[in-house]
Formats: sequence, structure tokens, C-alpha cells
Amino acid sequence: MATPADRPERFEVAGVKVDAITLRETVDLIDRWIQEGRREYIVLTGAHGVVEMQNDHELRAINNRAALTTPDGMPLVWLGRRRGHANIEKVYAPDIMNLEFSLSVRRAHKHFLYGGKAGVAETLAHRISQRFPGVAITGTYTPPFRPLSELEEEEIARTINASHADIVWCGLGCPKQERWMARFRPKLTAAVLIGVGAGFDFLAGGRPLAPDWIKRSGFEWAYRALSEPKRLLPRYARVVPSFVYYAGRDELRRAVDALMR
Repeated sequence: MATPADRPERFEVAGVKVDAITLRETVDLIDRWIQEGRREYIVLTGAHGVVEMQNDHELRAINNRAALTTPDGMPLVWLGRRRGHANIEKVYAPDIMNLEFSLSVRRAHKHFLYGGKAGVAETLAHRISQRFPGVAITGTYTPPFRPLSELEEEEIARTINASHADIVWCGLGCPKQERWMARFRPKLTAAVLIGVGAGFDFLAGGRPLAPDWIKRSGFEWAYRALSEPKRLLPRYARVVPSFVYYAGRDELRRAVDALMR
């Protein structure tokens, strides 16, 4: 597990720890862990994750034990900057995947794609190989949409380990991928497990990516909700006001503490 000496500074939002890090720092840290033969996992946390973790203490513990928890959303970036972390950047699943794959040819990293709906991981592997010639995708696996048996878990672990992957990309969505990484981390030899949720669908072409200006605006959630209203409008109707409440409560407490000093 990453130690305080080799990780960026962290801040908390409603008890959820987030690393004040940039995209490039993230992929460079991954490269270092691979070279050192470490066994770590990375969580990408946004407003949705913060809200989910308020009533799910196991999920919060998994997040806070992660070697790295990146800010996967502009609201967390803004809060990080407000806390004094001027260089913090949004570390978004499609961005970290694209940058890591682009550098992997030179760095000789090997990748395994775990998750997605039927056929998505294979489509993603094909697209990545076309876009980044020479990239090493050494395996894919789409798990069934049900709990795995102990026998299945052992077989999956053997399959992933036999691929000699350095990085396992997990596209199961929050909170399934976080629980999967925490459960499978002791079973796998890959240096890094990364939960990227819908990153599989975005890069495989199954979902539209928001324009860069919308990503920077902090309203990507609205763009996604309009793209998939039936699935995402109810989620964001709950997540957005809840996150504003939790973040506002934190800021109020900090202001009161500052006055009391």
C-alpha cells in the first residue's frame, strides 16, 4: 500500500479521502508502482461516490484504503483548490485510460480489461489496439451479472494472472468495482487495479463523451443525464443536492473551526 511519503497530499469531503493529484502525476505513479512490483488499487471518486459512501461504511473504508483516490469530477477539484491544492486536476476515466495506453507502448505495460456488458471489453480492446499500435492488451473478461462463486473467483484470478498484466482495468461501475478490487487485490499479481466504471463504454463508443468545455464547466453530469435520462436522471436528482449538502456542511464546519481558533 502507498505510504504517506510516496503519495500526494489528501483532503477529505464528508469523510471521503481524495488525493490532490494531476492526470500526469497519476500515470507516472502507476509506472513507478509497476517498476517496483507493488500491488495497489486506484479508486476514481466523484460526487456520486461521495454520496454513496455516506451510508456505506464498507465502501468508504475501501476508498480510504486505496493507494490512490483521484478526483473524478470538477466539484472535487474545486473543493481541493479551495483547500489550498492549486495544481489538482480532474482525473477522469477516459482521460487516464487514453494517457496510460498512449504511454504504455514505450513503457511496455500490459493490460487486462475486466467488466462491461457482453462484447464491450472485446470492442474496447480492438479500438485501443487500433488507436495505439503496439499496445499490449493481454486479456479481457466479462463477468456474469450475479455474485461469483468461490470457484469462479479462483478461475478468474488464474486467468488474469496468466495474462501477466501489469494493470487490470475494472469497468463494473460504483460500488461494484470498488468491492471487486478490494476482494481481488490479494489474489492478483498485477501491480495496479483501476476502477474506471463507464470508461469502457465511452472508449468503446457505446456512450457519447462530453465536449471538453462541458467537462471543465462542472456540468458533465447534466450532459450525461440528458444522454441517458431513464438511467441517470433519477441518480443525479438524488446525488447533486446530496453532494451540495455534504460539501456545504463540511465548509461550514471548517469556517466555524477557523473562527473558534
